[in-house]
Order: sequence, then C-alpha cells, then structure tokens
Amino acid sequence: MVEKKEVAIPVPAADNSPMEEDKPLKKTPKELKDAPIKDELSEEDQELKAQLEMLIERLKESDTKLYNPTLETLRTLILTSTSSMTSVPKPLKFLRPLYPDMVTIHESWADNADKHFLADILSILAMTYDDDKLDTLKYRKVGSKNAIGSWGHEYVRHLSTEIGQEYTRRQEKEAETEDLVELALEVAPFFLAHNAEADAVDLLLQLDIVPKLVGFVDKNSYKRVCLYIASCVNYLESPDDAICLRTAHDIYLKHDKYAEALLIAIRMSDKTLIQSLFDSCQDPLLKKQLAFMLARQQIFVETEDEDLQNCINNTHLTTHFINLARELDLMEPKTPEDIYKSHLEHKRSAGAAQVDSARQNLASTFVNAFVNAGFGVDKLMLPEEPDGGWIFKNKDHGMMSASASLGMLLLWDVDMGLNQIDKYIYSEDENIRAGALLAVGIVNSGVRNLADPALAVLSEHLEDSKSVANRVAAIQGLGLAYAGSAREELSELLLPMVSNPDLAMEVASFAALALGQIFVGTCDGEITSIILQTMLERGDGQLGETFARFMSLGLGLLHLGTRGQCDVTLETLKAVEHPIAKKTSVIVEICAYAGSGDVLHIQRMLHYCNDHIDSESGGDDEFQAFAVIGIALIALGEDIGAEMALRSFTHLMHYGEPVIRKAVPLAIGLLCASNPVLSVLDTLGKYSHDTDIEVALNSIFAMGMVGAGTNNARVAQMLRHLASYYHKDASCLFVVRIAQGLLHMGKGTLTINPLNTDRQIMSNVALAGLLTTLVAFTDVKTLILGRHHYLLYSLVTAMYPRFLITLNEELESEAVAVRVGQAVDVVGQAGRPKTITGFQTHSTPVLLAYSERAELSTEEYLAQAPILEGIVLLKKNPDYVEETKA
Repeated sequence: MVEKKEVAIPVPAADNSPMEEDKPLKKTPKELKDAPIKDELSEEDQELKAQLEMLIERLKESDTKLYNPTLETLRTLILTSTSSMTSVPKPLKFLRPLYPDMVTIHESWADNADKHFLADILSILAMTYDDDKLDTLKYRKVGSKNAIGSWGHEYVRHLSTEIGQEYTRRQEKEAETEDLVELALEVAPFFLAHNAEADAVDLLLQLDIVPKLVGFVDKNSYKRVCLYIASCVNYLESPDDAICLRTAHDIYLKHDKYAEALLIAIRMSDKTLIQSLFDSCQDPLLKKQLAFMLARQQIFVETEDEDLQNCINNTHLTTHFINLARELDLMEPKTPEDIYKSHLEHKRSAGAAQVDSARQNLASTFVNAFVNAGFGVDKLMLPEEPDGGWIFKNKDHGMMSASASLGMLLLWDVDMGLNQIDKYIYSEDENIRAGALLAVGIVNSGVRNLADPALAVLSEHLEDSKSVANRVAAIQGLGLAYAGSAREELSELLLPMVSNPDLAMEVASFAALALGQIFVGTCDGEITSIILQTMLERGDGQLGETFARFMSLGLGLLHLGTRGQCDVTLETLKAVEHPIAKKTSVIVEICAYAGSGDVLHIQRMLHYCNDHIDSESGGDDEFQAFAVIGIALIALGEDIGAEMALRSFTHLMHYGEPVIRKAVPLAIGLLCASNPVLSVLDTLGKYSHDTDIEVALNSIFAMGMVGAGTNNARVAQMLRHLASYYHKDASCLFVVRIAQGLLHMGKGTLTINPLNTDRQIMSNVALAGLLTTLVAFTDVKTLILGRHHYLLYSLVTAMYPRFLITLNEELESEAVAVRVGQAVDVVGQAGRPKTITGFQTHSTPVLLAYSERAELSTEEYLAQAPILEGIVLLKKNPDYVEETKA
C-alpha cells in the first residue's frame, strides 16, 4: 500500500483588499449616464459627433450672422436622423453632453428669433435630458411656436406628458393654467389626426377640458374617441363620469348618430336628454329603432305616433318571441319530468320522499312556469280539466303560486293572459284569488298597455281588509307590472299603506318594496321620507319581523345607481335606534353604487364582513349578508372588479361567520347571472354539499341563476346529481327543482342578466327583480320554504329573450346572415381590429350568449342599431352591388 504524504500547496498571502465584486462603483448611475461617449464609434459617427460639436462652438462665437444657418443645420440633422424603435437618434445622443452649454448659450442671447429657434432645439433635446425640470415644456413655451408636430410624434407624446405633470403641480399650488390648456388644445388635434385618440382623450381628461373634444373630432375619428371615452367612465369619479358621457353624446349627435347618442343618454339616466333626442330624430325608420331600444330598457317617452307608441310599449314582444320559438322549433310544451330526467338520476333507496307530495307539486309548478314562460302553452295549467286541474294538486299557499304561474306562462301577452286569468280572480278560494292577482301583475311585466288593465284590476283589491294575502298579491302585482314606470298615481295608492301604523308589517313592507320597484333609481323625496318616517315610528317588534328587510330594500331601490345622492338618507337612518338602521344603510349604500365598480365602497363592504357580532347575545349580524351581496352588486359589469370579488368570496367562505357564508353563493349568482363560467360552477358545486343547510340551499339556487336560460349541460348534470344526493331532504330537493327550472328558463331562450346591449347598459328594472329574490333567500327557511315562495316570480322583471331578430322597414321579420362569435375588446386598438373571434355564420333570428356579439355578414343591408342585439331594423344598402358569379 502506497503511503500518502502531506504536500504543502503554496497560497498567495491574503491582502485585505475587498473582492472584485465587492468593490464599490467608482461612478454613480447619473455620472455613467452623462459620461462622454467612448471612442468606439464608427468613422461616420465620429464625423457626425465632430460636426455637432463644431456647430455648438459656432453658437458660442460673437458673430450673430452664423447663428441662424447653424441652427438650421442642427434642425436638419435632428429631423433627418433615423434610428430603431429602441435606440435614441444619434444627433440627440451626441448633443446630450453639450446640453448644459446650450442652455447657457440660450440664457446669454438677447430675445430675438434666433433665441426662439434655439429654444425649439433645446425643447427636443430636453427629452433625452429629463431631470424632472420639465424643460421640453419650458422651452416649447419660449420657442418659435412652429407647428406642434414638426418634431414628430414622440416629441408630442413627451410634451403632453409634461403638460399633465405641470398641470398637476399648478393645481396643487392653485396657480394659473391657461397657457397649459392652450398648448393642450394644440396637441389634441395632432393626436386625433395621427390615430392616437386615446392620448388626446387622456390629456384633455387630465386637464379637465374633455368637452373641448367635440370641436376637434371628425368623421374618421369620432367612433374610436367615443368608444374610448365610454370605456373610461367606469374608472372616473363623479362628476367627471357624467361630463365624459355628455361629451360622447355630443360628439355622436354632431355626426347625426342618434342611436349611439341614445345609448349614452340611457347610461346617464337622463330622461330629458332621452326625450329631446327622440324628438329631434327625423328619420322615421331610425326613430322606430330608437323606440325598440327604449322598450328594451323599459323607458317610456311621449309620442303621438301610434306605431312608435306600440314599439315603446313592447306591444309586439310576445309576437316576436313566439316567431323565434317557431323558427327554433320550440313551441312543443315541456313537462317538469322532461326537465328533471329522473331516469338519469341514480336510483333512489326505499326511504325516498313521496313523489306526489305537495312540496314536489309546488316545485313542478315553478319549473313549468319558468320553462314554458312566454310560450302561452303548457301541459299542466292551461289545458281544461274537469277536476279543476293542476291548481288543486297544490295545497293552501301552494295554490297561490300555481294560479300565479299563469302570468308567467302567458308572459307579455296581455289580452290572452287576462282572459285566462280572469276566471280565477273571482274564485272562492282566497289563495287562488291572490295568485290570480299576482298573475295579472306578472303578465303585464315589461309591456305597457294604454288601457292599464293591471291598475284597473289590482287597485280594487288593495283595500281588501279581509285578506292579507289578496292585499299583498295586489301590491306585488302592481310592483311587477309597473316596475320602472315612476307613475305618480301608483305612489298615491301605495304610500298610505306604508305610513298606516295599523297595517301589518307584511303589508307595509311589500308596499314599500313595490314603490321601490316602480320608482327604481329616481330618489323620489316623498317616498323616501315616508319610508324613513315609518321606520322611526314602528315598534321594535315590528321592525324585527323578517318582512322588514323588504322595506329596507324598497328604500334601497329608490337610490339604485344614484351614487352620492344617497348621503342624506344615510344620515337620516342614523336617527333610527333599531338594528334595522344598520341593515338599511348597507342596502341603500350598495344599491346607490350598484354597477359603479367603486373600489372604496367594495372595501367598506369587506370591512363590514370583518366584524364578529355575537347574535346569541342580541347583536344583529344580518347586515353582513347584505354587505356580501353588495360586493357583487358594486362590482357588476366591470370584469376586473368581478374577478377580484370572486377571489374575495373564496376568503369569506373560508373565514366568514355563518351569516356571511350563506350570502356568498347568492352574491356569486348575482355576479354571474345567466353566465355559466366553469370555475364558478365548480365552486358552487362544492358549496352545494356544505354542512350548513342554508349555504347548500343558496348554492343550489345560485347554480340555477348562473345557468338561467342557457340549457348548460354541465349545470344540468350537476343538478341531477344533487337531486339524487338530496332525495330524502324535501327542502333541498325543492330548491334543486327550482334551479332546474331556471336553467331551462324559456327552453333556453331567456336571460336574467341585468347587463344588456353588449354589456354596456345595466337595467335597473332587472336588478330590482333580482335583488328582491336574493333578499328573500337571505331568510330562505321562513320565506321561500315557508308561504312566500311566490317571491321567486320577482325574477320576471329581469327575464328577457336573449335573441337577435332582424326586421325590415315594414317591421316584418327579415332573415339575414350574421356572424356570431366571442366579443373582443377593441378599445384603443390601432387600425380596424375584428370585434369578434371564433365566429359562426347563422341566419337570423339567433340566440346570443352573455359574452357573444353579432355582426352582419352581408353588405346588402344597413343595421339601424349600433349593436346587434334584441330587435334590429334593417335598411337596404343603396350602394350595394351584388357580386356576379363567374
């Protein structure tokens, strides 16, 4: 074995000098930036550098005749230099170290044309020498005032940035800003002429002079400008948002685009503006299109033309809907069993709930009503049967929902509907009578009739002192029939019922709710003060009833979408000592900021959810449930906000109190109504097996809301699974059945999403119906599983066909080819980008999903509506030339 010897390896003596990488930098980044260019330059660059240095030296000389030619040469060199997108042009690079010398030269010269010329060159050089002095702007103002675009686009962009920064500084010091505004008004037309509309709008927004845009926009740029302005509105505070919308409206009006201007006026909720727009439109066909657009939003304007009045009243909605059903071969009525598909459910064990129980029949009543809504035919209610038919297979209060379902089946068909319902109004059974009164309201929902049959029939039963059920049904019927109409005679009828202290809290609360639905978003002072007065006067016992939540909701609906106008009401509520005050103030606040995407108010709602309230020791924690729904309500319609809200809900579900957890599924349902997003369905599927039965019930209902009217196969499969999972639990099975009915609503032709017209407009009337139903589900056991299940019919105000129907100039159906695909956000994109992707070509009428958009695939017709959705009128294109086939 070889012996290993130790060998000494020589190591250099350690000096205490730091390691190479530890050595401090000899020069600061600024010094490095300003360091002279090393001699690693090409011959050509060396020559250019020497020439520039020689020119600057010439400016230092005393011979003033040399100045002008020298400056001209400098300008020519700068203007003619070329560079790649990522590098600074060579002349600017080489002149950078000489910038301080040039500033000194400028200061030493007398005030003349040459000095102004040098200021122009310093202005462009300052772009590369930016040390927060805003020199580009400084020298532009003392320069020769030549055309703003003479130095190119990048210079103008840099200048506009400095204008914005200087404006902010002066605003803080409260200094004059007129010179900046003047300069901005030079920059904006340059941007508009060079496809930089977004930059122009941003600059004028920063300087608070957006209305000035109207004068600069031409026929080539107005579409892109208005599209960008309208998309900015969600991110602006009041009153800037209203100013922007008004500017977009004025631009559209300047270019005679009445339909686009009307959409903006609707977003502003300005009735006067809507009326003046409608009156000033002279094109008869376009005026009819405006009438259909107003009908979609359930906005009523005065006109003497009978045809226009019929369009605004939605009189022909039922005809168009039935035509759609015939076209898509959907007229065959469906039974509840067609929806349940029980044969696909797992076989039930022996202890299953009785199939023909009253609860199951009641569920079938709702399913039948939702599935066959608007078709006017079904197999349960409308066929004449000798034993009185399906109504009598329900018990007690179940009969009320059964007779009310007639209104849903005959939805929008007022004449036919009232004939069918009439015989039940005079029934001896109190519940059938009450249901028939509610049916009268439902059938009139969304359509107007000059004869006012709903008011005539229902007003008779408002004073029915013998039956609370009849009274409440008549009140509810009026609320649904006249939602959003703001008619004074209805407030005269219903207000005494709110203020009368002798009436039951149930009647007073539903009267307040009906007033909220009728006067939604109007901030009516008289109704607000009477509801507040009632809350102050009623005893604690009455305010503690579960129905009181509807009085709070009625007050909230009056302020829907009005933002800051709710402050007085919130202050007054502080005078109410009962815990209902907290609940009501949360409801009023969330309604006021509905759809605004206001981050601060979403944070406030999340703060409310932080509090731990011990309900056993008398604390009322119910306001937290409304705060959760409020997060969804405020984030509605703003994609990023909605995504963040969904993430917040996951945390609330993990760490929240029981009252918060049961409201989370309802909030998710509101956020994604009729929009079955896969991740959301998975989340709700998980919650539907929760150990807390109220969380499970609300999750199941939310699945129905998310899939409402879509026939989504995945939701259908999940609900069938839940039906077999809960086959022994009558309550859960009841809600599963209702969710199945919602999923197949109108056999897949209806939507309950409050956003319409390419998701730009939020319908207050639709939101009122959705919120009524969701508020009922915050106490699901007492209300929905008790005797107030008929509150599910409140969804009727949100139900609308998700069709695209094209009509010719005679208002007859005209089939044309349209491309339907996923909507693409094209705001601020250059050129003419495609607005849809992954499209298929169909012949109208067609159904549109939540995120889909349509466009005409032929140039033979011109659409009168800017967005192809709902009822669209077509006009023959006079310039169309048919292609000759080879």
